[in-house]
Amino acid sequence: MTNNQLFDGIALFVQVVKSGGFGAAAQAMGHSNSYVSKEIVKLENRLGVRLLNRTTRGISLTPEGKSYYQECLQLISDAEEAVAHITQSTVAPKGTLKMSCPVWFGKHYLKHVFSAYLTRYPDVVVDLDMSDKAIDVIGDGYDLVIRASAKLDESSLICKRIYSSRICTVASPEYIKKYGRPIHPTELSSHHCFCYSNLKKSNIWDYMDKAGSQTSVDVHQRIRSNNTEMPPRARPPPPPPPLALCVWGGDGIIRLPEFYIEQQKKTGELILLFEDYVFLMGDVYALYPTCKHLASKVRCFLDLIDEMVVKP
Repeated sequence: MTNNQLFDGIALFVQVVKSGGFGAAAQAMGHSNSYVSKEIVKLENRLGVRLLNRTTRGISLTPEGKSYYQECLQLISDAEEAVAHITQSTVAPKGTLKMSCPVWFGKHYLKHVFSAYLTRYPDVVVDLDMSDKAIDVIGDGYDLVIRASAKLDESSLICKRIYSSRICTVASPEYIKKYGRPIHPTELSSHHCFCYSNLKKSNIWDYMDKAGSQTSVDVHQRIRSNNTEMPPRARPPPPPPPLALCVWGGDGIIRLPEFYIEQQKKTGELILLFEDYVFLMGDVYALYPTCKHLASKVRCFLDLIDEMVVKP
C-alpha cells in the first residue's frame, strides 16, 4: 500500500456505516451509489479483508469491519482535533448525532436537554431511536446510547453514569386486596409477576436483606413485555398495554426503577413491597465507542445532561 492511498476511502466507509447503506451515504456525501460502492471495494481490496456484509436487506459490519470502524472514527476525530489546534478554535458540533434512549427516560428526563441542544447547535441533526431494545452500538453506527441497568455487561464501550434510581417492587392496592401482600420475596413464585423482556433473565429477581443475605427468586411470569412505561391516569390503556399499566390496574406485581413510578407511589396508586429489604440500585448510563478525542457533538450533549438532569 502506497502512502498516498493510506487514507483513501476512510471517510466514505465511516459514512456508509453511520448512514446504514450505500445509497444514504452517497446522498450525504454528494456522490453516486456506484462511486461509493466502488470506493469501498477498493478499500477492502487494499486491506485484504471484507469490511461489510452485503445482502438485499442492507449492510452489516464484519468482525474485522467493526475493529477497523473504531480505528477510522479515531483517525477522523484526531484530524478534527488537529484542525482545531491549528486554527486555535474548537470544532463546533455539526453533522448527525445518531443516538438511542429509553422512551420514558427520554420523554421525562431528556426532553429539555434535546431542546437546549438543538437550540445551541443548529448545525447538528439528531437521529433518535426511542426504545429499550438491545443494539450493537458500533455495528449499527450509533454515536451515543442511553440505557438503564443494574449491571452492565463487559464491553469495549465507554460508560458514563448519568442517573441512579432505587429498584422497587410494587403492586396496586387492588391486587393486594385480591391476592394478599407478599412478605418475603420467595412468595413471588406464587404471585402474578410482570417481567421486563429486555433483561437477559427477566424472571430472576434479586433481593438482599439488611443482614446482607441475598435471595434470587424465579418469579411466576404472567406477562413479559419490552415496555414498562407508566401513563397518566386519564390515558386509556393502549393495546398491548405496558407492564406498569397492567400492574396499575390490579393484575400483578412488577419490579422496576423508581423513576418510572415516582408519581404513582406518592399518590398511593402503587404500594411499595419489601420495604425492610435493602434497595438495590439501577443506574442510567451513557454509552459510546472508545475514542481518544470524543466528538464535540457527543461531548456537548453529555455536558448538557450534566448541566440539566437533576441527580437524585
